[in-house]
Amino acid sequence: MRMLLLNFTALAALLLLSSCATIMPDEVGVKRRFGRVQDNVRTPGLVGFNPFSTRVVKVPVRTMNLAITENLPSKEGLTIRSESSILYRVKSSAVPKILRETGLEYEDMLILPVFRSAASDICSRYDAKDMHSARRAEIESEIQKRLIEVCEPKGFIIEAVLLKSISLPQGLTKSIEAKLEAEQDALRMQFVLDRQRQEAQRQIIDAEGIKEIARIQAEGKRNAALIDADARAKSNEIEAEGIKKANDLINASLSPNVLRFKQIEAFMKLSTSNNTKTIITDGKTPMVNLLEGNN
Repeated sequence: MRMLLLNFTALAALLLLSSCATIMPDEVGVKRRFGRVQDNVRTPGLVGFNPFSTRVVKVPVRTMNLAITENLPSKEGLTIRSESSILYRVKSSAVPKILRETGLEYEDMLILPVFRSAASDICSRYDAKDMHSARRAEIESEIQKRLIEVCEPKGFIIEAVLLKSISLPQGLTKSIEAKLEAEQDALRMQFVLDRQRQEAQRQIIDAEGIKEIARIQAEGKRNAALIDADARAKSNEIEAEGIKKANDLINASLSPNVLRFKQIEAFMKLSTSNNTKTIITDGKTPMVNLLEGNN
């Protein structure tokens, strides 16, 4: 009897454990009874159900990373090896609809086929070199828009499409590298030319400055010489005017009587000299007895 009770207790515990499901924080659960999916979405926690008729289906709702390795065509007809990622998540409220219409294999049944079709169609419009340039973001955005158009109505949120690694054909890679190197050389040469042009412009400005300084100095010297010459001429003119006025004053003060007196005075001074003198006059000058002093 005791053994039977233990067996019954173990069976009850087993039934209790098998009738409970734990839903984790990054997922939701939906009960499926006799193959029919219920509309009620279960949030994280314990969920009880009848193990004989019902099953709890768990679907992750966190952001998922779907990695893809794909051969993509280019506009030139080349085949480009690409490693891509699709970042997506499932809408919690859309889980019953996803289980009914798409199933749990939604990555293989929906997301991957849509991505491959969109990527092939969009990449075929671009040159291979565009996938290595800033236009890669443009390509990613267009693929994401195509995925959103198809997948969002079915309950999926497409967060991003990333073209992580692009492998071009070897010959094309060398051509692109050679072109980039040539562009860098051209930019470097342009930089050198710009520097030389700026240096030449600086030298021209310096030469014009020196020329202008020399012109200003020469003009200053010429103006100074003109001013000095004018000053000297003015000084000479003033001096001549002064002499003329002085002579005029002297001439005005010398009357005939004064001049006669001065002559007599000069002869008198000569007569007092001890030396023998011979004086020749015009006969009009008064004669003075110059021999008196010599007796």
